[in-house]
Amino acid sequence: MEVLRPQLITIDGRNYRKNPIQEKTYQHEEDDEDFYQDAMEYADEPCDAYEVEQTPQGFRSTVSAPSLLYKHIVGKRGDTRKKIEMETKTSISIPKPGQEGEIVITGQHRNGVISARTRIDVLLDTFRRKQPFTHFLAFFLNETEVQEGFLKFQEEVLEKCSMDRGVDSSIFQNSKKLHLTIGMLVLLSEQEIQQTCEMLQRCKEEFINDISGGKPLEVEMAGIEYMNDDPGMVDVLYAKVHMKDGSNRLQELVDRVLERFQASGLTVKEWNSVKLHATVMNTLFRKDPNAEGRYNLYTADGKYIFKERESFDGRNILKLFENFYFGSLKLNSIHISQRFTVDSFGNYASCGQIDFS
Repeated sequence: MEVLRPQLITIDGRNYRKNPIQEKTYQHEEDDEDFYQDAMEYADEPCDAYEVEQTPQGFRSTVSAPSLLYKHIVGKRGDTRKKIEMETKTSISIPKPGQEGEIVITGQHRNGVISARTRIDVLLDTFRRKQPFTHFLAFFLNETEVQEGFLKFQEEVLEKCSMDRGVDSSIFQNSKKLHLTIGMLVLLSEQEIQQTCEMLQRCKEEFINDISGGKPLEVEMAGIEYMNDDPGMVDVLYAKVHMKDGSNRLQELVDRVLERFQASGLTVKEWNSVKLHATVMNTLFRKDPNAEGRYNLYTADGKYIFKERESFDGRNILKLFENFYFGSLKLNSIHISQRFTVDSFGNYASCGQIDFS
């Protein structure tokens, strides 16, 4: 990260600079007091962006947040809340653990309430970024032709390349779980799942229907690529997906969906463009068949997990199957799916979707 181009986080339309010097401290569990000081170093000055209600007793503002994050505002022994209250001369009411509701900030001075709201929002955003991804946006690639093509690919790879280091059946994707990921999400309540469904519906109305023409996108799944730089040390191998008519409509559609979700704060901005890929081999599957790419960086309590990735020798696979044809299919719906959850048929379970055909 460059000093002159620090990471920005967006909260309610405002940008906050993140101090790059403190970045490494978030990879370990730290005391609440130290973490609070670090987080406040990149909290901007208060402004009038928040809605603050004037009451007979002073001023009041509310913050909606999932109950899972309340503990990070309270802090150990209530120290974080007390520190915010003392420094901003406010009172902060937080629902009890396990109860949904709003965080309520009250105070005699409007600027103090706004300052407390800013600090709470920065802490909520920071700890949200530490939560493991819970859901993902994706096209399901579950048409018979593609699933059969994938099984043929697996069979032939094992037949011709099983003597190569690290290549065995345990690192192949489950054919029923083939999907094209648009973006990963952290959804911590039913309300946030509903907000995501509503956002996806707005995307459909505002631009998805125009791009798709109200018809399924006819695509082909053909060719393979790898994620890292050394074909002899591959950890993820994926199949490429492209429009049959040679157009860029699929890429345009997923990029605009991702952009909209990033702007809303429902997903963290990691890339400016979606890398269209369908994972077919992943070394994480060897230990966890439900693993999803490279997305397990933090535990729920904010502890950083360092995992040195296994690898396999993919040189022969890439040479023999570079242009392997998995099949064609029609993409006509985007799903919000919960990680690690499957339906009665073994497919990823969908907790919301939009259709555009």
